[in-house]
Amino acid sequence: QVQLVESGGGLVQAGGSLRLSCAASGRISRYAMGWFRQAPGKEREFVAAINWSGSSTYADSVKGRFTISRDNAKRTVYLQMNSLKPEDTAVYYCAAQASGSMLYEAADFGSWGQGTQVTVSS
Repeated sequence: QVQLVESGGGLVQAGGSLRLSCAASGRISRYAMGWFRQAPGKEREFVAAINWSGSSTYADSVKGRFTISRDNAKRTVYLQMNSLKPEDTAVYYCAAQASGSMLYEAADFGSWGQGTQVTVSS
């Protein structure tokens, strides 16, 4: 399994944008990748996922605002977040799993990053 390091979090006003990056320690071309988030007092929830061929899926709460993408040559996955809302405030985690399938359950991912804080002020 690869090791993952997230970056790009921070404080932003409502309506603003952030781009999160997830750098992997090894090749990810045959990995399913995902982004999850956890707000204080809440369970970790699915945000977005992308499979090895580039197909993606999103939680309803972020559809149309967030975009997941991958650059296998750079071993990096991105989460572009636009039109941010205060309810998007959470620690965002990147996840990876060697798989040819689209994965979106946290239990299906074997590698996790340490998380990056995103705070959206109203």
